[in-house]
Amino acid sequence: MRPILPILLSCLLISCGKGGDDKPRSAPLVTVAPVAGARFVDRIDALGTARAREQVTLAAPVTQRIERLYFDDGGYVRRGQVIAVLAQGQQSAQLADAQARQREADQQLTRLQALKERGFATNASLDTQVALAAQARAAAAEARAAIGDRVIRAPFSGWVSLRMISAGAVVTAGTEIATISDLSEIKLDFPVPETLLGAVRPGQPIAAKAAAFPDMSFAGRIATIDPVVDPNTRAVLVRAILPNPGNRLKPGMLMTVAVESAPRMAPSVPELAVVGQGEQRFVYLLQPDRSVKRTAVRVGVRDAGRVEIVQGVKPGDRVVTEGVVKLSDGAKVQLAGDADAKAGASAKKGG
Repeated sequence: MRPILPILLSCLLISCGKGGDDKPRSAPLVTVAPVAGARFVDRIDALGTARAREQVTLAAPVTQRIERLYFDDGGYVRRGQVIAVLAQGQQSAQLADAQARQREADQQLTRLQALKERGFATNASLDTQVALAAQARAAAAEARAAIGDRVIRAPFSGWVSLRMISAGAVVTAGTEIATISDLSEIKLDFPVPETLLGAVRPGQPIAAKAAAFPDMSFAGRIATIDPVVDPNTRAVLVRAILPNPGNRLKPGMLMTVAVESAPRMAPSVPELAVVGQGEQRFVYLLQPDRSVKRTAVRVGVRDAGRVEIVQGVKPGDRVVTEGVVKLSDGAKVQLAGDADAKAGASAKKGG
């Protein structure tokens, strides 16, 4: 029996010590804010490639020597302006010969028509001469077309590329002479997953940014949606049109695109007010008796530090925004405003 007595005494002393240190815990200090309405939009982010409004690469149609070039590096050309002239001596000679044959055939046709009216020419001879005159005209037209092919003109107004060729060079058919780009507007092509296809439509506004101008946002509108979904990426290509004042944007630029849809006003709370547990989200609602109620909510999008609340609270409810980690369902709290008021009252008494 003797060894049991010291153990009992030790337990008694420990329990007494605990009882002496046990003090009621003070209510945690928290900050609250009302549930407020805010504007939210659904947002699609993508990467797009800038393209010129119109762009064409002019190439030599035949193998020939370049006689003259009429553009400078990066210069502006107008529609119909001559860009380059290829040698056309042989074609000019062919045209002269064809024109001479055409004049001769026309003169012979005129004489035969006069003889036919007087009864000295047959219908067969007249028909033959009509055919010969038509062949001569066709030969002349062919020669003029061959000369026209050797005069390369701008199909539209725009900015020409850097010149990589010089007059006097012999080029083969298909050799690039110049690239012309109309930069008055930019076509921006970007992919949108097929799951989000219902959120885009022609005429919808977009905002785009380029790495070259990080502080600028370029506004545009969706112009066309490709009717075919790419089976490899399961995305559809969307094309937007952006104005391009000052020609800042260049074809080939990689741009970030933001497409906003479904604008709405919805209840919202600060991000810090929402706590998560697995797939569920909760907020702590302040009750009239200064206790908090853990309330499940369904959240939407996040924007500018606020979270859209789809279900669970309503505008005017007050939720805890700071100090949520110290809370449990039903816990009593003291508000930051109350603590400041008590501190001020104590300071006045002490004064």
